[in-house]
Amino acid sequence: MSDKFQDRYRIPSARWQSWDYGWNAPYFVTICTHNRECYFGDILVMQRRDAINRVSTVPTHTMVLSEIGKIATQFWCEIPKHFPFVVLGEFVVMPNHVHGIIFIDKTDDDRCDDDRRGGRDAINRVSTITSKTGGFAGKKNPMTNDNLSRIVRWYKGRVSFESRKIRADFEWQSRFYDHIIRNDESYQQISDYIQNNPLNWPGDKF
Repeated sequence: MSDKFQDRYRIPSARWQSWDYGWNAPYFVTICTHNRECYFGDILVMQRRDAINRVSTVPTHTMVLSEIGKIATQFWCEIPKHFPFVVLGEFVVMPNHVHGIIFIDKTDDDRCDDDRRGGRDAINRVSTITSKTGGFAGKKNPMTNDNLSRIVRWYKGRVSFESRKIRADFEWQSRFYDHIIRNDESYQQISDYIQNNPLNWPGDKF
C-alpha cells in the first residue's frame, strides 16, 4: 500500500466539498441499517484458551453472520465484478452496519481544473451547478456517473432485494458515511479499525 499514494492517488488539499467522488482515491465507507437494526448477525464473545486448555482473561469477539449477513458479504465482494475500476480494501460486516475501503482506480478519472472549481453539496454528493449540455449536474450527475454514490447505491439495492426475500422489513439507512483516505498512515489506521471492529462492538453498535 505504501506506493499507492506516491503515484496513483495524489489527493489535493482542497476542501472536501469540491471533491468529485468519481476521482481516483481510496474511500472509507460506512453503511448502516435503518434504526441500527441487527439484521446481519451477532458478535459471539468467547474466552481464549492457552496451550494447556486454561481459560484466558482476554475474550475473543467473532462476528457470526446471519443469512442476510452472508448476502451483505457476498455482494460487497462482487462490487469489482460490476465496477471493474474498483479495488476493495479491508471490510467487515457487523450486526447493523458495514465498514469497508473502496479504491476507485480508473485509467482516466477526467480530473481537470474545471472539476476542482465545481461546487459540491457535501451531504448529498451532487453538483450544485447545472449544465446546458448534460442537464442536472452535467456529466457529474451521480445517477449516471461512475462514482462512489453509484457503487454504494448498487450495493444497497442488491442486498435489499435479496434480503427482503428473508425479511420483508429489511431496510438501510437512507444515507451513507464516507471519508477520503489521504495518506498511508490514515489508510493503516482505518484498516486496523475495521479489523478490530468486532472487538470494539460494545462501543460501536450505535
